[in-house]
Amino acid sequence: MLGCIADDFTGGTDLASVLVAQGIRTVQVIGVPDTWEDIARSGAEAVVVALKTRTAPVADAMEQSLTALRWLREIGCDRFYFKYCSTFDSTPAGNIGPVADALVEALGMDFAVVCPALPANGRTVRDGRLFVDDVPLDETSMRQHPLTPMDDANVVRLMRRQTPSRVGLVDRGTVVQGPERIRAEFDALRSAGIRFAVVDATDDQDLLAIGRACANLPLVTASSGLAIGLAETLRARPDDLADSAPEAHLPSGGARAVIAGSCSAATNAQVEAVRAVYPTFPVDPFAIVRGEDVVTAALRWARPLLAHGPVLLHATQPARNVTAAKSWLPDDIASRVEDTLASIARGLVDMGVGRLIVAGGETSGAVVGALGVTGLVIGPEISPGVPWTWTLGTPRPLALALKSGNFGSRAFFLDAWERLP
Repeated sequence: MLGCIADDFTGGTDLASVLVAQGIRTVQVIGVPDTWEDIARSGAEAVVVALKTRTAPVADAMEQSLTALRWLREIGCDRFYFKYCSTFDSTPAGNIGPVADALVEALGMDFAVVCPALPANGRTVRDGRLFVDDVPLDETSMRQHPLTPMDDANVVRLMRRQTPSRVGLVDRGTVVQGPERIRAEFDALRSAGIRFAVVDATDDQDLLAIGRACANLPLVTASSGLAIGLAETLRARPDDLADSAPEAHLPSGGARAVIAGSCSAATNAQVEAVRAVYPTFPVDPFAIVRGEDVVTAALRWARPLLAHGPVLLHATQPARNVTAAKSWLPDDIASRVEDTLASIARGLVDMGVGRLIVAGGETSGAVVGALGVTGLVIGPEISPGVPWTWTLGTPRPLALALKSGNFGSRAFFLDAWERLP
């Protein structure tokens, strides 16, 4: 019924986790599958297609997203959700605006909402400005993000950079008046030629009202937060969805490992929190450039340690170090580091790792590709937006947690294991 297109892998699990928590049976697939029989047998009520388009060339991001939309329509979805990060991760060129434009046009629409708010993780929008824990986005560590530096907190301006379409605002004064008032404002903006409306939201009650106001829109563009309100409109349809989603029975057993590739402030803090607890192997990008066999070295280091508890292998560095090293490293170093971490992950699984945490959206995409994962069944939530999943397509099911670089508390890596059977 609901077809979702996520611009990275951790974003996909974030959205899927929220839908499951709202009682909607959800399956996440990695890219566009060749067939959909397994999804039909699963009884899924929502399907999330996880792409790797956040930092892809604009044309590639649009093409992949439109391919996903066509596939979702073919399997019977009639409502759609374009999911991006709650910190609106993007560059001046895109890809949020161009992809949103392409999806709107493909669906024959003239209006859609833009709603990055995720209050559960401290992301709120007030007067069109995006805040992270009450700090304007451009004053947080996202300003120094190595791939998508965010130099403006005003989502209206950010969207206008990325699209030739007109962009307006529905402020919170309107939102608090409820769904009917919000819909009336949507109609007024549409009549004025506005294609995209950035919508303020500071708490879950706002998201519920916005979701109800979007009940008749074929497409929404948002972080995972709007799924809270949208799920209610899905359950209210004549062909009601199930009251609750069955809890996933995650595979148990196997050694434990953490792969961290994100250089976000949150992941840096999480890595620092476990240095004294887990054996730790730093993946040095300069060693990769020198042509050293980093993968073999990492696996040789990990082999004797896996029987004794989790190990951490990371390329995480403070953003200032990444910025300083850029002039010394080749332009493709990010993808080379991701490929290295993915090869390490594959080697760890071959050595018996059955429970794996991956931090960072780009790293997660590389890892699931290297492991041959074709889909994820969503399990219990570790923290807002981050569930445990089990894998489809791998020789044996793996317990896999894919974490956005910006998500999770300082103790996330320690807490995650407590949610497993």
